[in-house]
Parts: sequence; C-alpha cells; structure tokens
Amino acid sequence: MTAVPSAEPGRTDPGGGTRRPRAVAILAGVALVALLADLVTKHLALAALTDREPVRLLGGFVYLSLTRNSGAAWSIGADHTWVFPLITIGVVGWIVWMALRLRSLPWAVSLGLVLGGALGNLVDRIFRAPSPFHGHVVDMISLFDPYGQVWPVFNLADSSLVCGVLLAVLLELTGRQRDGRRAGRDSDPATTDATSGAEQRERA
Repeated sequence: MTAVPSAEPGRTDPGGGTRRPRAVAILAGVALVALLADLVTKHLALAALTDREPVRLLGGFVYLSLTRNSGAAWSIGADHTWVFPLITIGVVGWIVWMALRLRSLPWAVSLGLVLGGALGNLVDRIFRAPSPFHGHVVDMISLFDPYGQVWPVFNLADSSLVCGVLLAVLLELTGRQRDGRRAGRDSDPATTDATSGAEQRERA
C-alpha cells in the first residue's frame, strides 16, 4: 500500500490551510503592532500638536491637526459616545470567535488589523476624558484640508480598521475562506478523505 504524504509539520493542514496556532499567532502579532503604533502616535500628537496650528505636509495633501472626537467619522453619533465601546467589544468578541477556525494567513492579517484598530480606539473610549466609556478619540491626520472639511480627521487605528476591512472584502471576492480553503477549488474535506481512501485501496 502506498503511504499518503502528510503535511509538513507545523506548516499546513491537509485542507491547504495554515495550522491554527500559527494563524492565531499572526493575528495577535498584527493586532499588537497596530495597537502599539496607534498608542505611540497618539501620545506624540498630544505632546507635539496641543495648542498648535495644523502642520502642513506633502504640499497640503496631509495636515497634522489634533482633534478629539466623541463620535464616529464627521462626529456622527457624538451625543451617544457610550454606544461605540459596546460595538467595539462586540467586534472583538466576533474576531475571537472567528479565530477558533482560522487557518488562513491573509485572513489572520485582515482580522489582526481590524482587532488592533478597534482596540486602539477602545482604549480612548474607556480611559480618556471626560469619563470612562465616554472618552473622546484622539485624531490627528487630515487630508487636503487642515480641519477635516474634505475628509474626516483620523488616526492610525482608523487606518488599520479600513485596511483590514478592505482586505477582508478582497479575500471574500477571491473566494478565500478563513479555514484556508478557496471556494470552488478545494473540495469538502470529508469527500477528499473518502476519495483518498478509495485510491489507496485501489493501489493496495
């Protein structure tokens, strides 16, 4: 009987995906980097831009303009700040649940960016003034205009969230699944196992 080759230890599962511990580790690593980058840039913005006029960069394409936002983009929902931490906690819980079957490196990066961005703004909501769960988010990047008249003033957490969501949309459109398979290309594992077993019996 011919032995069926096994996946390389620590690299991939027979279904074509990466082993879950590795995918989860990448998710956590990306989230940590995104979170730390957001916290550091907010600290620097508060130290360098407080009580200062916006700083013009790249010929006016980018301005560094310190603002504190109690709502979402363009201050939407500014009177209901407490709602945003609850939404973020729900997003974090959903990502943790998704990690239970995660075996795709691209999806690990996507979910890690979303998680890091969500946690970055959640820290502001919980720990910054005026009060816990009513904190205002620190924003400092404005495009084309120093005061967010063209595009909402944002931070690295927002950028991380947007990039993560766009990557997730791209992965969905290309049929990449979170368990490492590709829709329409990889067959069901049970069917694959049955077929492999039949082939083995024929070769025996």
